[in-house]
Amino acid sequence: MMIQFPLLFRVLGNGFRAMALYPLIVVRDKTECTTELLQHEQIHLRQQLELLIIPFYLIYVLEYFWHLIILQDRKRAYHSISFEKEAYRFDREKGYLQHRKAYAMWRSDRSRR
Repeated sequence: MMIQFPLLFRVLGNGFRAMALYPLIVVRDKTECTTELLQHEQIHLRQQLELLIIPFYLIYVLEYFWHLIILQDRKRAYHSISFEKEAYRFDREKGYLQHRKAYAMWRSDRSRR
């Protein structure tokens, strides 16, 4: 289910258009939603479900801060999170969620399918 909640994105900043908060996809503006954006967030919902939701958020935050310490750059740290790598890599691939293997965010590139 998708809900529009622009106030949340004003607090978070302009860089975000959507986020997956299981079981919802929260968007800044429904008119900005593309097929790729929705699939990106649906991949995150699948990741959250695999990890029983709460561990997903803990790992996400820990990975972000780990990469931030190493890289000293917020944008690069965000794009280095394993969950984001998978979601960006496959957000344009039709049918990805139908053949996605469990824990694909931690599999080597060759075994993601």
